Amino acid sequence: MTVPSTTEVHQQLVVDTPLQQAFAVFTERFGDFKPAEHNLLSEPIAETVFEPRVGGHLYDRGVDGAVCRWSRVLAYEPPHRVVFSWDIGPTWQVETDPALCSEVEVQFIPETPDRTRVELHHRHLDRHGPGWESVRAGVADDAGWPLYLHRYSAVITGDER
Repeated sequence: MTVPSTTEVHQQLVVDTPLQQAFAVFTERFGDFKPAEHNLLSEPIAETVFEPRVGGHLYDRGVDGAVCRWSRVLAYEPPHRVVFSWDIGPTWQVETDPALCSEVEVQFIPETPDRTRVELHHRHLDRHGPGWESVRAGVADDAGWPLYLHRYSAVITGDER
């Protein structure tokens, strides 16, 4: 479910895996479902890293060793919640001013012992300033958060292609 008329984008899905596993796959294997074409480096991405702590970063390391830090971990509460900044502005370049960045909260909610609802809330998109609507459009698009969550679900089920 996407709400394109606001400054937020919401997505959710249910995965047939226990709460702890759902959280671990999201944080430990983020690079396995992040689209390789979502790359701000001049070289292909060798790995995407999610540092599992408040103050950590999400970053891409290129095949040439270059690093692009495009997010900061703002809350890390395993296995229920993680919040990270979205430090990518309307021109799809890294934004270094935290006041001009939005944030993404991902909640992991057990529905049964073997089934978890994953709710993603990308909020404060208007913080990106002029042109923020393009950020909202990009993350709400089928190639944005819906693609990430589809690939995340495929990693959970082992159906990675």
